[in-house]
Amino acid sequence: MKFLIECTFVYEHPNYNSGIQRVVRNILANLSAKSTQYELIPVILRDRKVFEVKKLEPEGMEMFRANLLYAKLVQLRMRYWLFFDRLSARWPFVSSGLMETVLLYAMKLAGLAVFYVPITFLSRICRQKEIGQRIVELKVNKGDVLVLLDSSWHADIFSLVDELKARGVVIVSVIYDLIPLTHPRYCHRGLVPIFQHWIKWAARTADGFMAISQTIRDQMKEYVHQIVGEAKSGDQWFDYFYLGTELDLMEKKSEIRRELQNAFNGPNGHALVYLMVGTIEPRKNYGFLLDAFELLWQKNEPVALCMAGKVGWRCEDLVARVKNHHEYNKRLLMFNDLSDTELEYCYRSSRSLVYPSYVEGFGLPLVEAMQRGLPVMASNIPVFREVGGDFVAYFDPDKPETLTELILDYEKEGIFPAAKKLAEWSWLTWEESAKQFLNKIVSHNPAVSRPG
Repeated sequence: MKFLIECTFVYEHPNYNSGIQRVVRNILANLSAKSTQYELIPVILRDRKVFEVKKLEPEGMEMFRANLLYAKLVQLRMRYWLFFDRLSARWPFVSSGLMETVLLYAMKLAGLAVFYVPITFLSRICRQKEIGQRIVELKVNKGDVLVLLDSSWHADIFSLVDELKARGVVIVSVIYDLIPLTHPRYCHRGLVPIFQHWIKWAARTADGFMAISQTIRDQMKEYVHQIVGEAKSGDQWFDYFYLGTELDLMEKKSEIRRELQNAFNGPNGHALVYLMVGTIEPRKNYGFLLDAFELLWQKNEPVALCMAGKVGWRCEDLVARVKNHHEYNKRLLMFNDLSDTELEYCYRSSRSLVYPSYVEGFGLPLVEAMQRGLPVMASNIPVFREVGGDFVAYFDPDKPETLTELILDYEKEGIFPAAKKLAEWSWLTWEESAKQFLNKIVSHNPAVSRPG
């Protein structure tokens, strides 16, 4: 029996470093290094075949090829569809379903020639050279366990996984969140139907589900009951694991740009910078932070706000508001391309993490900050309560004044306004996270022989 840990997206997009990619890399690294009692194999699903991954990241000319050709076109394609998202939200498309449909198909036709054909061509060239070097085809047997760890909703893997399941392979689906299903208004419009199709397929296909929090596990269980019925879902299992906190790419870039150092060590002093980490997108609620800090600046409070996250979707007005703000590059800072080393510097140099998200699957920056001794002020949502407990100070994500009051109390009293002291808090490493991840999957598979 083999445990096949799927990592297709991370393999094909080595330059991406969002939350899911960080999880995949760290789980794979710690499983392969620490878990020797089981046969654990990283795999990708491609061309209706399963390939074992020998090297997760390309090197030398392979990296050059991935960076400058295939990866660049993929990035441009993503920007192309973000442009569609912005355009379709404007007149006349927003007021006419017919006009929006015409725009969609026009852009699909244009994208076919500009992106799909060259990406497919380049991909086939690179793939042929990868076989035998980075990947080798793998024989999958009845009873093997395929764990869909990566973000598989956008990949063409459904028919292959269905075939593997029919041959007796156990399918485990990792669930990061259900946001495109439960809160589609916060998502890129192109993602919503793709994700909803995938989650319905996963609900009917997977033998078990591993969520990244109890909150998401319970949501997934309820959803599967709705889709397949309680009787059938009784044959499926639901569990969760927690994520680790180390920043695994720190060694790749050890320098901290002077601009960032100056931002934290300027006239305001590094102790007065409040930090937000996350992609700039609607559900992260960045506008709330601006509102809250403007209230503080009106009171002449010498505090600064640093926004650290790549520019996402439906955020043009927010970004323009930041860049046109009279405090921009003074008490209002924004960095969209921090390395892990620079992110570590921010965590260790800030006064507090402020995290106003409306909805999350876990909230990785929350535990990354707290593990480094940085206290957290966060929106009062269930998953943050689950992860942060009484060690976090909570506010209402719809009322900026509730965050303002927390900060005013903190600055006035010098005591962080949480029920418990952060010094008493501890969390998992990625090694412990990977161990928890594997042990829980094993516990739900009675065919696996436990080590003595």
